[in-house]
Amino acid sequence: MDVQGLDFEELYQGTTPIGRKMPWDLGAPQPAVVALADAGEFGGDVLDIGCGLGDNSAFLASRGLRVTGLDGAPSAIAQASARAAEKGLDIEFAVADATKLEGYEGRFDTVLDSALYHCLSEEERHSYLAALTRAARPGARLHLFAFSTELPDAFPAPYLISEANLRETVGENWTIEVLEPTLYTTSMDPEELRQSVRVVLDADPAGLQAMKTDADGRVLVPVWRLKAVRSAG
Repeated sequence: MDVQGLDFEELYQGTTPIGRKMPWDLGAPQPAVVALADAGEFGGDVLDIGCGLGDNSAFLASRGLRVTGLDGAPSAIAQASARAAEKGLDIEFAVADATKLEGYEGRFDTVLDSALYHCLSEEERHSYLAALTRAARPGARLHLFAFSTELPDAFPAPYLISEANLRETVGENWTIEVLEPTLYTTSMDPEELRQSVRVVLDADPAGLQAMKTDADGRVLVPVWRLKAVRSAG
């Protein structure tokens, strides 16, 4: 299903038919990110790019990491800052263009992209990876989650990403160490997802029947999990 051209600022303001419950807003860190942190995959200065409402940033900061959360939507950054303040966490949040990242050159040891990449067009992805390369220090780690081509057609996704696309785009300046399919947790149960597709997108949700759920009944979506290391050059 084509939902390209989403206005994320409007989404975070709650002024679209989707309302304020967005599929990626768990009110908690993404479990796949928690698993990475438990495995010791974050260190040094961390960039959470496309941080949204900042729950992953807050989780990583609670683990004692220095975190910068950047997003293109001012309303997301305002809400992320408020959530972090409520938790007493010191996180640098700012509005930034992910395809440029001006002023952040050579700053980060770990980069988290938790579902930003698949929101970008093909041209934007190349600019984005070039910007990440400039913002990361040599030897930095990149952890990226992106919707895969295994998603059902009925699922509302901006773009579906192939393995070849990631290898070409990320592999230009980063050494890919892990690229494997995994599952990503949404905030919606199956009926909420079907209702969203029916009412908001005026589409048939029948193709969503077979999607898996977690122990809390939340829909799980197929994504790529990529880990890569920035080249020294």
